[in-house]
Amino acid sequence: MTAVFADVSAAALRRFHDARVVAPQWAKSEAALHTHGVWRWIEANHRCNTLLWDEEDLARRVDVADAAIAANKRAIDRYNQQRNDAVERIDEALLERIAHVKPLMGARLHSETAGAMVDRLSILSLKTFHMDREARRGDASDAQRAAWRERHARLELQRGDLERCLDALLDEAAAGHAFWRVYRQFKMYNDSDLNPYLRQRSS
Repeated sequence: MTAVFADVSAAALRRFHDARVVAPQWAKSEAALHTHGVWRWIEANHRCNTLLWDEEDLARRVDVADAAIAANKRAIDRYNQQRNDAVERIDEALLERIAHVKPLMGARLHSETAGAMVDRLSILSLKTFHMDREARRGDASDAQRAAWRERHARLELQRGDLERCLDALLDEAAAGHAFWRVYRQFKMYNDSDLNPYLRQRSS
């Protein structure tokens, strides 16, 4: 891993993501571990993904009033917007580090941004943790536990592949052999000027 991105290597991200996943209450705390630079946004992204995980579970309940599900859906919408905003900030912060590097002739444009890959790694840390926990459930059948262990192994394979891809992209970008751009999500459903139902209500 090139020195300019050494602190955001896939191994560093795995350590951070996994440490937070086993302490889920951190996401509901207002205290931030990182307040500057790219790690501020890596933490914000992982916090939103952790909160989204819980809200998505809660939104599937069938034994509560519709108002409770509506509240879950609104929280999901809010966290998802914040999550996407954090991805853009991650990309901005990483690209700022190599602003002096001009892509070489023939440099490869990477369609997925590094920030989006960090986001996917955050989600995979949650998936692997929860799948492993389910595979250890005492009230599950042997067949269920075997199936979930197999899924956990597949998730770990996917995670390892993505980690190697992220490290490779960062190394290649630092050397000018690859690049990515900040892609704005432009979530229209949250914009009162673009969502016709919100616009109607505000007029």
